Amino acid sequence: MVTAIIVVFALGYLAITLEHTLKIDKLIPAVAMMAICWALVALGVDDIAYWFGELGQGEGAGLIPGFADMGHDDKLHLVESTLLHHLGKTAEILVFLLGAMTIVELIDYFDGFAALKRFIRTNKRRNLLWIMSILAFILSAVIDNLTATIVLITILRKLVKDQKLRMWFAGMIVIAANAGGAWSPIGDVTTTMLWIGDKVTTGYLIGNLLLPSIVCMIVPTVLAGFLPAFRGTFDPMESNAEASRYSGPMLTLGLLAILFVPLFKTVTHLPPYVGMMLSLAIVGIVAEILSNRKIDLTNVGHHSPVHKALTKVEMPSILFFLGILLGVAALESIGQLYFAAQWLDTTVPNQNVVVMLLGAGSAVVDNVPLVAASMSMYSADLDAPLWHFVAYAAGTGGSMLIIGSAAGVVAMGLERISFVWYLRKIAWLALIGFLAGAALILLMNPIPVS
Repeated sequence: MVTAIIVVFALGYLAITLEHTLKIDKLIPAVAMMAICWALVALGVDDIAYWFGELGQGEGAGLIPGFADMGHDDKLHLVESTLLHHLGKTAEILVFLLGAMTIVELIDYFDGFAALKRFIRTNKRRNLLWIMSILAFILSAVIDNLTATIVLITILRKLVKDQKLRMWFAGMIVIAANAGGAWSPIGDVTTTMLWIGDKVTTGYLIGNLLLPSIVCMIVPTVLAGFLPAFRGTFDPMESNAEASRYSGPMLTLGLLAILFVPLFKTVTHLPPYVGMMLSLAIVGIVAEILSNRKIDLTNVGHHSPVHKALTKVEMPSILFFLGILLGVAALESIGQLYFAAQWLDTTVPNQNVVVMLLGAGSAVVDNVPLVAASMSMYSADLDAPLWHFVAYAAGTGGSMLIIGSAAGVVAMGLERISFVWYLRKIAWLALIGFLAGAALILLMNPIPVS
């Protein structure tokens, strides 16, 4: 049964990569893969010898002792509770994503990004590449790489009309956003995991990863500047519509509301989606007041700004995210990711190589379970160089494939970037940046071989 689950996951993954060849939207194989994998888990639970789940009593996740000897009903109950746990963790990301997307659309409703568009006074592609990369790097460290990608692609749509050219810029935004999220404790979910799990502290994390992350962003950007796609100029989009008098205030309010989320998390210790919902409520109230419109449920054609914003949210991206994360969760739950990590640890004696492979693995499957496995696999001290290397590898390694990071998945949905296109055009740049930053880490703070 375990083999069948792995085969279904592999076929689903293959169908996602061949989206344009098969002419089937990627969300369909993603959600089908997820549903079939979990159905096989439930139907063949008696043939599954190991189960990876929450151990309880604050012990974190690990292999459930005595799972093979449990009765059928007890196993099914554990499967249901584990699925509910993963659905909850996935829902946290999806609700956060919905809130961020809606705030961005509310800003756009009042033409708020026109102010930033006026600030970016260039029609040279290489200049715009650097502007977008630097903004992605800085913003992702503050508002996380996922939200930064949404904001910048929205701005990009206001500047560049050519969708094929936007794909190139979006790919570079993904690389820069993931690099920027790696050195900040709130910039990437895996870095946050290590921070909350008392593996790293803010000061040492920034001190050890800021320069390597900058290198990870700069090297691909320099190389991309020599590519034909980023040579010459582009025709800036012209807008004949009169800008709203509230565009500036709504842009400021929206960005401040997003910046408020990490502060809310730090103060309350609640998950980020709670703060994002509060921010959405505040922005939504102001939007309703400024629009001077009342919600009229009897008139379908008359919507409030919030309703308008929600109709523009990319729901296919949300469902695709759901399928990918819960599909990977099925592999994690039957212990396959755990055993893969253990196999690497025993087969490859060099920790540096293991962490590099972990970074490469995060481009294929979700980096959260990989980092969770590394946290249980190693017992290094707080702020040991190993943990900083893990944070960098997991945070930036996902850039090598379009579905290897939350930022990539969102860009894939917003700009309709195909897996194969990204693999051919962008992946090599991400790989070079990843290797350059990793080399600097090992030069700055060598990790003992064990």
